[in-house]
Amino acid sequence: MSTHTDAHVQHGHDDHGHDDGASHSTFKGYMTGFVLAVILTAIPFWVVMGHVFASTSTTAFVVLGLAAVQIVVHMIYFLHMNARSEGGWNMLALIFTLVLVVITLTGSIWVMYHLNDNMMPGMMHDDAASMKDMP
Repeated sequence: MSTHTDAHVQHGHDDHGHDDGASHSTFKGYMTGFVLAVILTAIPFWVVMGHVFASTSTTAFVVLGLAAVQIVVHMIYFLHMNARSEGGWNMLALIFTLVLVVITLTGSIWVMYHLNDNMMPGMMHDDAASMKDMP
C-alpha cells in the first residue's frame, strides 16, 4: 500500500473549514428574496388584470421589465450567483446563454415579420379576390 494519502480522507465530517467562494445565505436573505419575488409577481398581475395602462405595448414592456428584475432577484438570492462565484464561470455561462437567447428570439421575430413578403406572389391576391366572391 502506498504511503500517499488523500487530504480529504483525513478530514472528518465535522470539518467545515472549506471556502468554495460562493456566498451562503441566511434565513433573512431567503426571506428577502421571497418577499421581493412575491412583490415582483403581484405587480405584473395587478398591471394586467387591472388594465392600468391604456396601451398594451406599455403593459408588455412593464411586465417584461419586472420579469427581468425578478430573474436577477432569483439569481442573487436563491441561486447565489455573483461575478465571483465559481471563479467567474457562472457569469460567463449566463452571458453566453443570454447571447444565444437574443440571437434565437431576434431570428425568430425577423423570420415571422418577413414571412408575409416571402410568400408565393400570387397566393395572397387570389385569396383576397376569392373572399370577395363568397356569399
